[in-house]
Amino acid sequence: MNFINSIIKQFSIKNLPKPVGRWRIENCNMQMNKKIDLSNEDHCGPCGQYALEITNNTNTNKKKNINMDLEKQK
Repeated sequence: MNFINSIIKQFSIKNLPKPVGRWRIENCNMQMNKKIDLSNEDHCGPCGQYALEITNNTNTNKKKNINMDLEKQK
C-alpha cells in the first residue's frame, strides 16, 4: 500500500511556491512603479538620490500632519 501511495505522490501535481518580495507579480500600477524605482535605485550606484527624496517627502508629510492635528486640538 505504501508503494502505491509513493507512486501516486510522485506523479501528482505539486504546488509551486509563490514568489515573494520583488519577484511576485504586481497587479497595482503604483506598487509596480515603486518597485521599478527602487530597483533602478539599487543599480544606480551610491548616489541614493531617490531614497533621500522619499525620506524628505515623508518627513514633510509627517510635519504637515502634526501641524494639522495641533490646529484641530485648538
